[in-house]
Amino acid sequence: MAEKKLTLHLDFHSGLPIYTQIVNQIPSQLANGILKPGDQLPTVRALAQELRVNFNTVARAYRILDEVRIISTQQGRGTYITEKPPPEVNEKLRHESLEALTLRFIAEAIRLGFSEREVSQMVRDSLKSKKETHANQEE
Repeated sequence: MAEKKLTLHLDFHSGLPIYTQIVNQIPSQLANGILKPGDQLPTVRALAQELRVNFNTVARAYRILDEVRIISTQQGRGTYITEKPPPEVNEKLRHESLEALTLRFIAEAIRLGFSEREVSQMVRDSLKSKKETHANQEE
């Protein structure tokens, strides 16, 4: 099977590590049918060059995806999509992404001098506002 042209959208200003963005997007593309079991992915070096990121960043993402059996790297043959990940794997990846975003947010808020109370209040207010906006859109 030919190598699949992988289209990833990276946000270098999001605070979410690049390897995490890669890890999140591949299962998402699999779930949406963009990638299919058996598709061959670019080599670590080729993807790193295309994305203009460090080789180790892509290697880390591929290693994580291999550990949860979303991809399989076969020495001398390449890296392939294995199958749709089970729901618990998707949930684990989602949770890790949320944790990384939260830690980055908290670190930045502390760096800017906000107290724990101020950060907590802002999160509560923002969640409440978002919930109200969503409820109004459903009416």
